[in-house]
This record gives sequence, structure tokens and C-alpha cells, in this order.
Amino acid sequence: MSQAQFPGDDARRQLGFLSLAETAALAHRGVLIPDPRSALVSADVQLEDGIVLWPNVVLQALDLGRIVIGRGTYLLPGTRIVAAGGTITIGAGVEIGEEGGFTIKAGSSEVIEIGDGARLLGGGSLSHSCRIGRGAQILGPIRCQNCTLGDGGTYRDPEPDERGGVLKGSGVARNVEVPRGHVIQAFGLFSEAPVRRQSYFHPKG
Repeated sequence: MSQAQFPGDDARRQLGFLSLAETAALAHRGVLIPDPRSALVSADVQLEDGIVLWPNVVLQALDLGRIVIGRGTYLLPGTRIVAAGGTITIGAGVEIGEEGGFTIKAGSSEVIEIGDGARLLGGGSLSHSCRIGRGAQILGPIRCQNCTLGDGGTYRDPEPDERGGVLKGSGVARNVEVPRGHVIQAFGLFSEAPVRRQSYFHPKG
């Protein structure tokens, strides 16, 4: 099909995104994208195979920013990932955007790392430099800035205290660190809430 059939292509190119045909062609690289018309992907974004881009996903690299997304990651509707001069690295098997989308933005010289098997949902956001470890979770509309969540098992791990660090609730988490097997639940400022073992919320027996 000719480019003339896609009147939005000029705007896509001016904003640094792939044309509709180029977006649809991501399928040839193993990316599953059921609705190419609703997805916006910058030309320089690095995508491994098995990634799923659901409708209304934006992957935007600006000002020499870099986005790398690993194999089998799910980006659900309303996910927006912007590297505006910074670097965003997302591992394999990550789930982002369920229950309200998610926003990730790295400005100039900032680095955001998200480990394998992490889960980010509920309309939250990451900004500034953050490290979200393997299996870590952000559950709810939480604004995370300069946060570190420890590596661990995923939410499917039968031992709660072996899972990656978790933030759950709503509010602002700034300069917060959660070790492996621990969780902070808050509805306001996460820096003022206690750090508990995950087994506190998931006792056995």
C-alpha cells in the first residue's frame, strides 16, 4: 500500500515516529502489534521479539535518548515511555500498564532500569533516575522519582519474602529504597511509611 493512504504519516515523521507501514512492519521483527494505527514508535527504539504493543502505546526517543525493551515484554494500553535525552532499559517478560496505563520518562542524562519480570500497573509513573529490580512491582497510581526496588522473584514466587521490592498504594515515592522481599504501602508520602516484609501482607497458613 502506498504512503498516500496514510494521511497521518507526515505528522508521525515530523515527530520522529515510524510511519504506519513501518509500524506494522515491526511484526516482521517478532513484535506483536494488533492495532498499528494506535501505536507510536520512534525509529531508534530497540525492540526484541515477542514484545506485545497493545493499543495507545507511545515509545518516544528524543534528543539522543535511548529506549531498549527486552523479549516478551507486555506494554498494555495507555503506556507511555519517553527518553528525552536519557536512557530507559526494560528487561524481558515485564508487564507495564495494566489497570490504567503507566508513564516512564527519563530526561537528559537520567537512567531508568527495569529488570526482568517486573510489573508496573495502576496509572503510576517513573521519572528521574530509577532502578526497578528483577521481579519488583509498582502497584497503583504512584509517582516514583529516584527510587530503587530490590531484585527478587516475581509476584508468582511462592515465597513472598523472596520477591522483588514492592510499592503499593497511591501518592509520591521520592528517594525511596525497598529491599528484596519488602514492601511499602502508603497513601500519600511513601518516605513516611514503614518498610515491611511482604509476608506481613501475605502470611502463610
